[in-house]
Amino acid sequence: MSIKDNLVKLNISIPNAPDPVGAYVAFKKVSKLLYISGQISIDSNGKITKGKIGKDLSLEQGQIAAKLCAINILAQANKACEGNLDNISNCVKITGYVNSTDDFIDQPKVINGASEIISSVFGEIGNHTRAAVSVNSLPLGAAVEIDAIFELK
Repeated sequence: MSIKDNLVKLNISIPNAPDPVGAYVAFKKVSKLLYISGQISIDSNGKITKGKIGKDLSLEQGQIAAKLCAINILAQANKACEGNLDNISNCVKITGYVNSTDDFIDQPKVINGASEIISSVFGEIGNHTRAAVSVNSLPLGAAVEIDAIFELK
């Protein structure tokens, strides 16, 4: 089954890739690796899920924010692959940053929201290594930011 078929089956539509909000590129290809810059929890209408998990947002809201990040990662990967995600042979790693309170300890559960999307879309090649890190704040007040590394065919 192609990646496109998986997206349809999962009812996931890939938005246009958001432009960077700073002095960097959204993705970079180096040899057979595709690096995706950190994608924040912003929806296709430009609404950012903001706040601190454990204070302003629940674990479940954090997981939804992480899913938005994963969809934005897919959008950047799709742009980098000129509209053909089947050019990806492997998801190597994602790193998730969770804007959370000092006593919140479920960062891995938040980032599971993104991991599940990536694994569902890509199947076995979507299984990846990962880090889930608590941070004091994120750009634009975002709740979650995630970056990714993919291997290309």
